[in-house]
Amino acid sequence: MHNSPLAPQEISFRHVTLTRLIAVSCLLGLIVLGLVWELWLAPLRPGGTLLALKVLPLCFPLTGLLKNRMYTYRWLSLLIWLYFTEGVVRAWGDVAPSNYFALLEVFLCVILFTACALHVRLRLKYAKNNNPDETLSS
Repeated sequence: MHNSPLAPQEISFRHVTLTRLIAVSCLLGLIVLGLVWELWLAPLRPGGTLLALKVLPLCFPLTGLLKNRMYTYRWLSLLIWLYFTEGVVRAWGDVAPSNYFALLEVFLCVILFTACALHVRLRLKYAKNNNPDETLSS
């Protein structure tokens, strides 16, 4: 029995779904990392700091990603560079273990940016191939 190859539309849809899953996972990872880093694992001051509030802006795009809103992927790919910058600065300037958490933050930011950029690109391509008159820019 021969397995037939997947149609290009199916591959594109699978890639769109995969990039969405990766984006949501990385965003959730950044939220959890920010909270446990600043409250328990390596806070700037014992007992935690208000720096944990840095994850609050990350909670807003979570709703948009879960609702699969294209606009959210676009602006999140810009917002994430603030967290990337914080991670680079703290990876360079903090001592262990905080610098390791900063490196993890940088890694998650790069993966999240890549997933958002690919998601937008693949989704527009998928929409163009399947519905030339209709775009998925909701």
